[in-house]
Amino acid sequence: MLIAHISDTHITNEVAFKSYAYDLIVNEINTKPFDLVVHTGDVTNNGLREEYEHASYLIKKIEKPLVVVPGNHDARNVGYELFEKYIGPLYGVYEFDNGVIIWLDSTIPDLSDGRVGGYKFKWLKEKLEAYSHKKIKIVAAHHHLVPLPDTGRERNVLFNAGDVLDLLLTHEVTLYMCGHKHVPNVYRVEDLVVDNAGCASCRKTRKGDVNSYNIVKITDKGVKVVIRRLTGDEESKEHNPIRPKIFIPRGRRLLRIVQISESNVSDRVYFRKRTLENAIKAINEKYKPDIVIHCGDVVEKGIERYYEKAMEYYEKVKGEKIIVPGHNDISYLGYELFREYFGEPEVLELGDFVFIPILSAQYETQIGVVGRTGQKMLSRMLEEFREKFRIVIMHHNLVPVPGVKEIGYLEDAGNVLKIITENETELTLTGHGGNTSAVKVEKSPIINAGSISWELHRNPFGNSFNIIDIYEDMVVAFEIQATWGSRKVLGMWKIKSEIPWL
Repeated sequence: MLIAHISDTHITNEVAFKSYAYDLIVNEINTKPFDLVVHTGDVTNNGLREEYEHASYLIKKIEKPLVVVPGNHDARNVGYELFEKYIGPLYGVYEFDNGVIIWLDSTIPDLSDGRVGGYKFKWLKEKLEAYSHKKIKIVAAHHHLVPLPDTGRERNVLFNAGDVLDLLLTHEVTLYMCGHKHVPNVYRVEDLVVDNAGCASCRKTRKGDVNSYNIVKITDKGVKVVIRRLTGDEESKEHNPIRPKIFIPRGRRLLRIVQISESNVSDRVYFRKRTLENAIKAINEKYKPDIVIHCGDVVEKGIERYYEKAMEYYEKVKGEKIIVPGHNDISYLGYELFREYFGEPEVLELGDFVFIPILSAQYETQIGVVGRTGQKMLSRMLEEFREKFRIVIMHHNLVPVPGVKEIGYLEDAGNVLKIITENETELTLTGHGGNTSAVKVEKSPIINAGSISWELHRNPFGNSFNIIDIYEDMVVAFEIQATWGSRKVLGMWKIKSEIPWL
């Protein structure tokens, strides 16, 4: 299957539309042996009737089978009704020999944000189940699933991106196609390829980039995506699925980490004192980690009374500890109190392992930021410690978490995720959102901890903490129920063989 993936044409009579770029891409598509063209939205610039009339004419220039998805610009001015009249259905299914493309409308009228709402989510799940026998399953929507680099304030994702991502991974979807941010990008999330197209014919490109489209080739071996710019420059990524999914550690265990988050110690009824006490006892007596890492929100509010209570609990935790502040920790007087009680988080080396804490929390808001200075520091440290097993620790989640209204809580998540993946960071630990999740993006496992002792969490498994065992050849992560001790596997990932110390 050879697919031309275009997006964000922004057809209009205004200066936003570059007609020559559109014509160049369409001519290329028509002269190459594509089986299908997928347009992932923002066909028009403002969803106006005259734009749809123009777009309807230009779209017909594409001489290949065509799937078109609505974008947020198409939904402006009640344009979603015009989309059906001039372009086609807002959602649907396209079958081919051994696969299927399921496309859907992720737009919210007059907003840039996206959502796969309750009925659409149910419809998508039903379709994935109905076509589970297909070897190749492709889902297409306008909005991206994971944060993108070089997009400025990266906060326009699907509100329920974590749920959608979890659904696609559960149903072993091969490819997710999207657009929206005018940045071409390809990530592998576990065995799912997330294919973002840049803008085909809009003047608004990022960082001086040029217009582009993606060429997607699907074979029995995997998925290859080529980002093709109008200058003729190309960059490609090829992803082959990992089989089997279950591994058995062959070497000895080198390190055990206990990862916790959102204890939110306070005197409010939502703080489950007994649950935290039971968890600390199990950590000390049963699991006996080499290090305990708290990914933030130690206290519910940054006041001295709560810090005193928290200190009493965490002094009982044996061994090495690293605690990074969450947004609750630095509210009110918390910025000063955190340093007074727990100190400034510092880089820690334990033999062949290095722990790199990153500060992402800001005053009086859940929205986090690492910042351009922090990004440069992170890049420098990952390069400096390249010979070691690098573990990055921060509060805010980098990848959307299931069960959370995900509006992109880390405003520069796209650039931070790019730094993490390009440096092939061995492990990243986060702790925001009140739910546990674990995925491998490119070659980097990213694990988010749920709440260990706060009643207002979003985890069906209950209050929990994570155990992460690092072996000579792999990383294995478990989620431990904080009250009863039951556990489930979060993930297991092979360690890349070129690490010098192996």
